[in-house]
Amino acid sequence: MEWQGWFALGLTAAALLLMSVGRFAPHLVMMAVLIILSAIGILDAEQALAGFSNSGLITVVAMFVVAAGIHHSGGVDLVVNHLLGSPRSQRRAQARIIFPVAVFSAFLNNTPVVATMIPAVHTWSRKIGIAPSKLMIPLSYAAILGGTVTLIGTSTNLVVNGQYQDLTGGPGFSIFSITAVGLPVAIIGLLTMLLVMPRLLPDRKDQQKFGSMREFTLEVAVALDGPLVGKTVGQAGLRDLDRLYLVEIERDGSVVTAVPSEERLQGGDRLVFAGDTQAISDLLRINGIVPSVHDDEPSLSKDRAERRLVEAALSPQSDVLGLTIRDARFRDRYGAVVLAVARGGERVSGNLGNIRLKPGDVLLLEARPAFVSRQRYAKDFLLINDLGTEAPRHERAYLAWGILLLLIAAVTAGLLSMLNAALVGAGLMILTGCCSVSQAQKSVDVPVILTIAASFALGSALEVTGAASYAATLILSASSGDVLLTLLLVYVAVSALTEVVTNNAAAVLVLPIVLSMTATLGAPAEPFVIAVMMAASASFSTPLGYQTNMMVFGPGGYRFSDFLRVGTPMNLFIGAVTVVVIALVYDIPLA
Repeated sequence: MEWQGWFALGLTAAALLLMSVGRFAPHLVMMAVLIILSAIGILDAEQALAGFSNSGLITVVAMFVVAAGIHHSGGVDLVVNHLLGSPRSQRRAQARIIFPVAVFSAFLNNTPVVATMIPAVHTWSRKIGIAPSKLMIPLSYAAILGGTVTLIGTSTNLVVNGQYQDLTGGPGFSIFSITAVGLPVAIIGLLTMLLVMPRLLPDRKDQQKFGSMREFTLEVAVALDGPLVGKTVGQAGLRDLDRLYLVEIERDGSVVTAVPSEERLQGGDRLVFAGDTQAISDLLRINGIVPSVHDDEPSLSKDRAERRLVEAALSPQSDVLGLTIRDARFRDRYGAVVLAVARGGERVSGNLGNIRLKPGDVLLLEARPAFVSRQRYAKDFLLINDLGTEAPRHERAYLAWGILLLLIAAVTAGLLSMLNAALVGAGLMILTGCCSVSQAQKSVDVPVILTIAASFALGSALEVTGAASYAATLILSASSGDVLLTLLLVYVAVSALTEVVTNNAAAVLVLPIVLSMTATLGAPAEPFVIAVMMAASASFSTPLGYQTNMMVFGPGGYRFSDFLRVGTPMNLFIGAVTVVVIALVYDIPLA
């Protein structure tokens, strides 16, 4: 192997390290890798940019729009309202969640399914008296398992299929090619969850982690003829208080949100602060500040067009991770103010400005109306509960489901390719009004798309430089050429990578190595490719390993240790079941 191969392996190791530490967003790391490979000449322009035109990637984009049509038409809500009901036990409650979610996730992207279900399950849990912590992990795991049943169940399956077509020149997999493996694994996994999870999951009652607005905000007023009238917020010394943040100003029936330092105060202004509520005495010591005359009706309890109250969880790709709230400068960065922070299901008390932010922290934000639409692009937050979201177009719910079924039927009958069916389905969702053009645009996860497309460049570099063949030789020597052991090692390698980097990147990097191995072994590639798909999706051990895990982390009131305790055995069990099922389906000897 020449220097190009060693360089590609070193670059792969560096990229994995940078993504695993979480300091840099995966799409930035992979785009940097693409630039390096192209700049030094290991890949030409066509090879470096091939991922952006890959059929699997374009199919993923189209399926995001199809899922948006189901989501915004209220298609999931339509089914949920008929299925949840009033179960008599935790096990029955979990069953009413996991089986429908697994079916949805077999044909829709997991993220909108779980995003739709979280508020519904949260409200339902209070109604039936079962802690959300008993329901949220099963919700996420069911979505993960359901995604392994069909080719369109997850973006990973589609991407691997597209890369497989590019590398082999073959026709790729059909929509139900992986069902013979994915369906038994999903059924066994779901039944196992029902058997053991009621005992393993923590029982943390929903304590309304943010409680009443009055618990963490305080209000004062500007004296009518006081010395602060006419001064800016900055000149009045209200911008840099040690333990408090100025959230908003209520003035003459209107509200000024995310107040700028240049805003001039007027007599009678009602000022809302967030932070250490014990600091009220310090605030009232400021000359010109008087107690609010509306203590019976907190300002934040009233609906205002100028404001959105949003509960949002910090994503692992957020730019503010590791910073204190004060240093993160939410007002300047996002046009929002942090009212409170919850971690592990409980509000974090103390000085709000000194709280250092971590992935999965749930923030209660007072934001401007444009915040929600902007963050759907930025992906700094996993929005959990937006109090001002658009109402679904319920009258189009049946139409949206009909379009999805039509898409599946066309692919199954061979009338359309997976790519063309997804594109037609996306177009129909927009044309029929199941989702708007704006909603379709927001549904496309741009960082994920960039990560996938750039990962193809690194996978291609491993292939053309001979690094993939070299890595394949090492794995084959470790398995002594035994097909079953090689299959197991492939699954373990992808599963381990998925826990520390994105599942799509893990699959794309390993696939060229797998194809080199199967060529050397003289074994069919299909079972190994399916093992890559399954391992990349089956990520249960940490909230960071899969986006739906992170989405339920805050609403379920979980701690990191909860995922380790429940998810690690799940990872091992599903891995063993998957390898055995693949061996049985493809006649690989088990002994």
